[in-house]
Amino acid sequence: MIIRIGYDIIFDLPAPTPMHLLLFVHPSRLSRLRQPEVLTIEPCVPVQKFIDQFGNTCGRITAPAGPIRFFRDGHIDDDGLPDPVDYTVLQHPLDELPPEVLQFLMPSRYCEVDLMVNMAGQLFGNTPAAWQRVQAVLDWVHNNVTFGYQFARATKTAMEVYQERAGVCRDFTHLAITLLRAMNIPARYATGYLGDIGVVVSRSPMDFSAWLEVYLGGRWWTVDARHNCRRIGRVLMARGRDAADAALTTAFGTANLRQFIVYTDEM
Repeated sequence: MIIRIGYDIIFDLPAPTPMHLLLFVHPSRLSRLRQPEVLTIEPCVPVQKFIDQFGNTCGRITAPAGPIRFFRDGHIDDDGLPDPVDYTVLQHPLDELPPEVLQFLMPSRYCEVDLMVNMAGQLFGNTPAAWQRVQAVLDWVHNNVTFGYQFARATKTAMEVYQERAGVCRDFTHLAITLLRAMNIPARYATGYLGDIGVVVSRSPMDFSAWLEVYLGGRWWTVDARHNCRRIGRVLMARGRDAADAALTTAFGTANLRQFIVYTDEM
């Protein structure tokens, strides 16, 4: 399967502004790109690229005052298969977890694990310490949180999602991550392209999507509390503890969004 991916994003900046960018396909998917990845910036400014602590490709720029456009268009090969699953995998005892995954058990900016331990225990304490526990969390979040762009708020935390029972895909993801960590299952945030491939086409404008990855049976698995089904054609861009680590654009100053177009279509 070939998927066309890209975006066309414009900000208006009242003053020169440093910006941090995660607008690149994740290094784990680079070998599947059909063309070298090119991020076009107008006006042209130098980009300092580096790999962050989570393995994401990052860019750093100082944008001039005025409009600045980020544009990318390309194609990527995909196996066309749904997210893998293994219903037999078990949850690791804490003392058997690799040291590098322990950070994905801790509270983070949007995931107040310490505030939700008792709540998670009441909801999921009787579930098997296996894939079934992960699925129980996904089912609960999917069934108890209402999706809507009108519910979006940049500062919304997992606890606030639980209290308000509404949000966008990142909010579903933060709540599921927090509940899983509270049950001692490592969980991390992921974001990227997710087109309407193999599902009914949404009437909403295309957007980047957020999902999560859980550590069971010695590996990471992709799951999705917002859609709660196995999807085809995810293209990972960034991972982290939560959205604070994986924001696709961060401006260190005022940046007014003028245009936001994302596309990810099966060719």
